[in-house]
Amino acid sequence: MTTQLLVDALGRNAQFEMIESPSDVRALLPVIRKEKPAVAVISSHLEEPKGSVSELVRNVRMESPETRVILLLDFSEPGMIIAAFRAGAQGVFCRTEPVHLLAKCIQCVAKGEVWASRLELQAVLEALAQPALPSSFTLSGGLLSARETDVVRCVAEGLTNREIAQHLKLTEHTVKNYLSRIFDKLGVSSRVGVLLYAVRDASQHQSSTAPSSRRRSQPVPISPRPTTQGRGKIRNIVT
Repeated sequence: MTTQLLVDALGRNAQFEMIESPSDVRALLPVIRKEKPAVAVISSHLEEPKGSVSELVRNVRMESPETRVILLLDFSEPGMIIAAFRAGAQGVFCRTEPVHLLAKCIQCVAKGEVWASRLELQAVLEALAQPALPSSFTLSGGLLSARETDVVRCVAEGLTNREIAQHLKLTEHTVKNYLSRIFDKLGVSSRVGVLLYAVRDASQHQSSTAPSSRRRSQPVPISPRPTTQGRGKIRNIVT
């Protein structure tokens, strides 16, 4: 489905307020800066100037840190999906999916949740498995305790609650309590949300500590808790 058809369909939804958007990056970023939409649905193939998906997502979030980004794909491409999440995107959506699912995707992302299809999540999980989070991994900002970070590392390795309990010498009930606190602190609602948060945070930490001969723009940190949208319309920009 073309972008214009998506905009028209979403515009008929009373829950959304659509913002007119240009189709090239140069004109898009000033609009993002001015309008500060709750959600930006960004095509992975904008007009010139061309750039990487990671750069596009980072630039949008730098212009408006509170704006949550959904990458709109022509087809599911694992490399692009992983790059988008690592850059700070909150969701990915393929044009081949029904438009009513895009509406649901926007609503979920606006609430601070993460959105991806099963196939897209599988691509992310495979990326997380090779390699797993390093033993030195800690979430930036000191959000989690040392033990909670251990649990996140185990989740990234694909361990079940029982296996985590055995590995950390805890009871399953204690592991469940840790996961509940982790979900609350990170503003996520599932293991997948924890994984995506962790891989983005680890990537951002590596970028900020890597030596460089010149100053480079860094990804905007992801808010640990979703902002409340209230009962008004969700302001969106789709390009």
